[in-house]
Amino acid sequence: MFGNAAGIRVHLLRPLWGKKVGASPARCLHQTLAMAKRVQARRLTGIDHNPWVEYVRLASECDAVNLGQGFPDFPPPDFALEAFRQAVTGDFMLNQYTRAFGYPPLTEILASFFGKLLGQELDPLKNVLVTVGAYGALFTAFQALVEEGDEVIIVEPFFDCYEPMTLMAGGRPVFVSLRPSPSQDKEPDSSSNWCLDPAELASKFTARTKALVLNTPNNPLGKVFSKAELELVAHLCRQHDVLCISDEVYQWLVYDGHQHTSIASLPGMWERTLTIGSAGKTFSATGWKVGWALGPDALMRHLRTVHQNSIFHCPTQGQAAVALSFERELQHLGQPCSYFVQFPQAMQRRRDHMARSLQAVGLRPVIPQGSYFLITDISDFKSKMPDLPGAADEPYDRRFVKWMIKNKGLVAIPVSIFFSQPQQQHFDHYIRFCFVKDESTLRAMDEKLQKWKAELRP
Repeated sequence: MFGNAAGIRVHLLRPLWGKKVGASPARCLHQTLAMAKRVQARRLTGIDHNPWVEYVRLASECDAVNLGQGFPDFPPPDFALEAFRQAVTGDFMLNQYTRAFGYPPLTEILASFFGKLLGQELDPLKNVLVTVGAYGALFTAFQALVEEGDEVIIVEPFFDCYEPMTLMAGGRPVFVSLRPSPSQDKEPDSSSNWCLDPAELASKFTARTKALVLNTPNNPLGKVFSKAELELVAHLCRQHDVLCISDEVYQWLVYDGHQHTSIASLPGMWERTLTIGSAGKTFSATGWKVGWALGPDALMRHLRTVHQNSIFHCPTQGQAAVALSFERELQHLGQPCSYFVQFPQAMQRRRDHMARSLQAVGLRPVIPQGSYFLITDISDFKSKMPDLPGAADEPYDRRFVKWMIKNKGLVAIPVSIFFSQPQQQHFDHYIRFCFVKDESTLRAMDEKLQKWKAELRP
């Protein structure tokens, strides 16, 4: 019995070893023709290149201080870590499947928590979907709601997945830019100075417009859209019967007394808005990859269809940990001991630290109202050292970042990658830094910047 089984196994493996097994010429020809067929799906055309890969690789090769990628390099709060320990070591059934659209205690607390903020009575079974991170929520939304020929308005600068997700769904991205207005003399530039032109925004809406993508607080700019700006967007969405996909993953990270407003809370917007959230950004645990989408059942039922026919289910234990973390925050919401109060206060101090340090070498920060990030203007460097290595058509900010990584040991992300192709040449004098980092990382940044400053002295 064993000998026969072994013989069969060897016989089956021989083609993989390249042995001659008497295959006919016709069979070989068939295999060749099959391999000659198009392998790549057409929906991937033009979106296969990811600029992040290059900068991450350079950072590791040059042993640089990584201020590029948007993740904390410090632990989540103690209560969140304890919640995860409980999820892993407690109820053994948390090792098994849960409800496909979300672990019930998590969908219930999300419905309760965000229902109060949005002014809606949320049904945890119909108005909440738990996804693999906010990225998963966004992808599910585009696949569920955008089809061939639909136009999707994207406010730029934009988180760089919006465009390829639109294209993969068969849609056509239509871009409208936030543009900076001059700041007052001697005052630092602010993300609040970057605004939409109402007439330009209105001109982007057509009969083919299906959705508008909003990101507030904005990545990479850190702009927090004011209520007046949101009311303009809401008016146009209602007027043209357009959906709104609102990416609000940084909603708890707002500074200087600014307030985050969810566009779904405005009159007539709940019915046409998906609100996207992230436990990774909320509790400084990006590796947990727990996200969610909130919205009316008329929209959510289509997201559930995509979800159940793709990933079907998200890891149970991470969801359980997030549920416990939200339960803790619900008890302390608005109080000084709330993480949602303490965390932005701590990050505002780190933002201010980074801004002061970057100014020492001539980088001019645009002070963000929210998010993980600040961008800096590198126009002075562009005028003084315009001929950095790189391809002739490569935007200046990308060449500058590579030069800075290799020569100054600091990693940032070029802001032009957050713009559509026609606009990249107009915004290639900004780079993005992440300030949601450990104090030791900021001290390492300071050392690099002090060395750079010394090199600038005549």
